[in-house]
Amino acid sequence: MDIKNGTRSALIVGAGIAGLTAASALRRRGWLVEIVEKDAEGTSAGWGLSLTGPSLRALDDLGLTDRCLAAGYGMSVVTNTAPDGAESTFEFPRLIGRDRPAMAGIARPELHRILRAEALRLGTRIHFGLSVSRLGLENGRARAELTDATTRTVDLLVGADGIRSAVRDLIGRPTPIRYHGQQVWRALIPRPGWATGIHTFAGTGHQTGVVPISPSQAYVFLTENDVRPEDEPAPRMEDLLASFTGRAAELRSLVARSDSVIRRPVRTTLAASSWSGGPGVIIGDAAHAPSPQTASGAALAIEDGVILARELEDRPDVPEALRAFAVRRGERCAALVETSVAIAALERQGRHHESYPLIEACHHRMALPA
Repeated sequence: MDIKNGTRSALIVGAGIAGLTAASALRRRGWLVEIVEKDAEGTSAGWGLSLTGPSLRALDDLGLTDRCLAAGYGMSVVTNTAPDGAESTFEFPRLIGRDRPAMAGIARPELHRILRAEALRLGTRIHFGLSVSRLGLENGRARAELTDATTRTVDLLVGADGIRSAVRDLIGRPTPIRYHGQQVWRALIPRPGWATGIHTFAGTGHQTGVVPISPSQAYVFLTENDVRPEDEPAPRMEDLLASFTGRAAELRSLVARSDSVIRRPVRTTLAASSWSGGPGVIIGDAAHAPSPQTASGAALAIEDGVILARELEDRPDVPEALRAFAVRRGERCAALVETSVAIAALERQGRHHESYPLIEACHHRMALPA
């Protein structure tokens, strides 16, 4: 991809939430954009996620909020049930107007479909089954050797390739991945009629809950404590739900009939040094992966893509813009990751009465301008 008529070019590694958002935001500002994705087309891990207020606010910049709301399930309230049955609620901050939901649950494949369609509509080229094997510099631009033996020389290289980012290492920003003694199960189920918002249920050993992702579907999550990623064989998810009563017991029967169940370790990462190196930068989970308890990983990734494009629009010098981007995002993202680690620790200790206010405070902090 060579520069033409003064048009700047970008190669994005990773066709996930952060990469696709960045592609559309850059294309809207006139960049030539190409994405390479190591996985096959149509691959997306997990059944659903939460688009909190900051997600919807950033998606509004791309004109995609209403499409996501139509494909998902709008809601505004979380109801937490303690082990003794006591309920507490909090309402998510409404950031896109009082007449629109505060957040939305959405199937992950649906979100990827919307983001990919928009990136393609704007002229982004996407190649699946392809990644970067080596990086170098050529006259101040990034020279990327790809796994098919071709090369790209671009003004900007974006590593949006997830928590196990290869680009992070290639630009000299190795970062440890931390495991937090928990695994999260998720199962796709028909949405119970009473699940019109997020519901969580704290047990004596584990925590479960349900998140609507469409008028007809929801996913159940269960956080399993004090396990190692390599622990096998794993108990079935419905067995872990056996100690729950009330509405959580109803979830167990639905999970038992689900043929869509996954189990993932709770891991985080946070790049402590600069996120950029010359014309290369890491975004999304490659730079800052929080634990799922804050439901804000997607929000950070979407914000990254939008704000990266804004900084590059404001500053013609790419390395300078990337440094400004990292400074602008660093404190916000670090605070969220570290808060998510604290919440995970409180859950492992059964201190849910302390974790609930921390989660609420986290969402109010995220509501501040990005």
